[in-house]
Amino acid sequence: MTATECPFCRKVADPNGWPAADIVWQFPHSVAVLGPWQYYTGYCMLVSREHASELSQLGENRAAFLDEMATLAEAIETCFRPHKLNYELLGNQVPHLHWHLFPRSSNDPDRLRPVWFALDRAEKDADEKLYLETGRVPRGEAAQLLCDWLTKREVRRQ
Repeated sequence: MTATECPFCRKVADPNGWPAADIVWQFPHSVAVLGPWQYYTGYCMLVSREHASELSQLGENRAAFLDEMATLAEAIETCFRPHKLNYELLGNQVPHLHWHLFPRSSNDPDRLRPVWFALDRAEKDADEKLYLETGRVPRGEAAQLLCDWLTKREVRRQ
């Protein structure tokens, strides 16, 4: 897939590519976006500004991108206090470098399994989908908590 065909490249390039309320932070090398599955309260995706399908393709920007991921992870950990934070780098559906950061709760009945099992159920069951889209904190509030933390830390923006 070329950068011109890539849906994430188009979203990164367009100021309105994601709903404004879902954008957590505009880092220099990535964009942090609140993910749809807020049962995992604070779940975010970190999308590279550079088109690459593999981490190894980022070259000299790789360290900065990974540092931004660690900063976002620290914000999620501080704001939502998960039992564990799962990091997923797949790219099977959208071959553009993006990390999924899933905060996991100790009372999650599926805490020992990858979240993708639950998300697969959500694709087949509307009630399950609604359940997994709804977090213990409203979406706007979750995004704002993360943004406020990053602002207080004076994290560099694009």
